[in-house]
Amino acid sequence: MNIAALARSAYSDVSAPIKTERSTEYQIFAQITHRLTKASTDDLAGFIDLAEAIHENRRLWTILASDVVSGENGLPAQLRAQIFYLAEFTETHSRKVLAKEATADALVEVNTAIMRGLRASGATS
Repeated sequence: MNIAALARSAYSDVSAPIKTERSTEYQIFAQITHRLTKASTDDLAGFIDLAEAIHENRRLWTILASDVVSGENGLPAQLRAQIFYLAEFTETHSRKVLAKEATADALVEVNTAIMRGLRASGATS
C-alpha cells in the first residue's frame, strides 16, 4: 500500500463514533446492569452468574468511590458525597444478595438511575 492509499484509508472511516468518558461509563453500567438483571438464582449456575455480576458491580463502585474521594475530582462536593454513599450502599446490599437475604433489584435500580443521569448528560453521543 502506498502513502496516498494509507492516507485515504486513515481518514475514510468517519462512521465510528467518538467515545466520551460519560459514554464509556454508561456502557460499563449498562453491561453490568444487564448481567445483574439476566442472572437467576434458581440454580447453582445462575447464582454463580449473579455472584460474578455482583463482583463486577462492586469493582465498578469501588473505582467510583476511589475517584470521588480524590482531591483532583472536579465534581461538586455534594455529588461526590452522594456517589460515595451509593458505593457504600452497593457494598452492603451486595453482601445481603450473596447471603440470599435480598434480591439484586436495588442494585439494578441504582445502576439504572446512574445510567439515566449519564444519558441526560450526553453519555450516548
